[in-house]
Amino acid sequence: MSEQSRPWYRELHWQILIGLVVGVLAGMVFGESVTIVSPLGDVFLRLLRMVIVPLVVSSLVVGTTGIGDATRIGRLGGKAALYYLATSMASIFVGLIAVNLIRPGVGAEVPLQEVPEGLSVGVDSIGGLLLRIIPSNPIQAMADGDMLGIIFFSLVLGIFTNQLPADQKRTIVGFFSAFFDLMMRVTDFIIRLAPIGVFALMAKVVGTAGIEVFGPLLKFMLTVVLSLGTHAFLTLPLALYLITGRNPIEYARSLSPALLTAFSSASSSATLPLTMDCVERRAGVPNQVSSFVLPLGATVNMDGTALYECVAAMFIAQVYGIEISFSEQILVFFTALLASIGAAGIPMAGLVMIAVVLRAVGLPMEGVGLILAVDRVLDMCRTSVNVWSDSVGAAIIARWENLE
Repeated sequence: MSEQSRPWYRELHWQILIGLVVGVLAGMVFGESVTIVSPLGDVFLRLLRMVIVPLVVSSLVVGTTGIGDATRIGRLGGKAALYYLATSMASIFVGLIAVNLIRPGVGAEVPLQEVPEGLSVGVDSIGGLLLRIIPSNPIQAMADGDMLGIIFFSLVLGIFTNQLPADQKRTIVGFFSAFFDLMMRVTDFIIRLAPIGVFALMAKVVGTAGIEVFGPLLKFMLTVVLSLGTHAFLTLPLALYLITGRNPIEYARSLSPALLTAFSSASSSATLPLTMDCVERRAGVPNQVSSFVLPLGATVNMDGTALYECVAAMFIAQVYGIEISFSEQILVFFTALLASIGAAGIPMAGLVMIAVVLRAVGLPMEGVGLILAVDRVLDMCRTSVNVWSDSVGAAIIARWENLE
């Protein structure tokens, strides 16, 4: 059956969307009893996480050897860093404007929830983050899922594979190419299970959190969603169109399975296999770029997280009646930017990084308890923006490298 004649319900993105909607309805109707299906969502996430490390290692080695010399790899990394920095700063700027205009915390009566223990533990300094890039034990880094260490080690393998004699290089590249093809086949199989996994994940979220907890925080949620929407539907598509000439709607349609999975799972790392599959196979971005930009972006490029940290910190200040001066807002801006980079690999990353921002401007740590009720739902939204930004970045950097 040709692509054009395939019924709409056979398309993966429609199946995932149906699973998402049915999951929401099931959670609303059955409440906490719907958690009986939650193991299906857990299995789906575990399958995705199962392929992350072998897929990233094989993809990065193949991509790096395809790029060629270390100078070009350094140039690609510089362009990726420029894109990450520019889009993260743009997202924070959008969030600051929205929270100052809407002022969701002014007059809000929000009950405090208990702040999780150990929330401020494990936050990397910039120096610690740089040290973590170099794994003392690459195998341990793979076992722990330390993406920065995995990326560094894989890049080293790819760079020095290029310096081997031709026959040895062919052997290494042939092995990793075959292994990458194998992992993509496994990923394709897992992707077919996405509608079921998304259904179970959404049913669990709605069934356990309920709808009533959102009422007092509705204005805060609307501020975050409006800010994320502005960045996702205006800033990033505009950059994509102006730099690459691609149609943002068509590009988003190609990424829809990954974006919907990111929304339901609230994990850009767990979504990475789907993101790579969509960007390469559905959107046609070359592997030399996507294999480098996407794993790195899933680790350090957190547009949605940076925006959320900024808006949340300002909201907490407004609830407590604390005026944040312009200079302090500049401090919030840069702290959120740096904190979003350091969020990789930390449990409850968004909440931990908000604690960093609160400390920077002297706001009470207890303020984190104000937003706990809605953090999971907003985490789903900001994760989708993170994945969308990574995907747009892959297309933009491919154009900068003249690979499209």
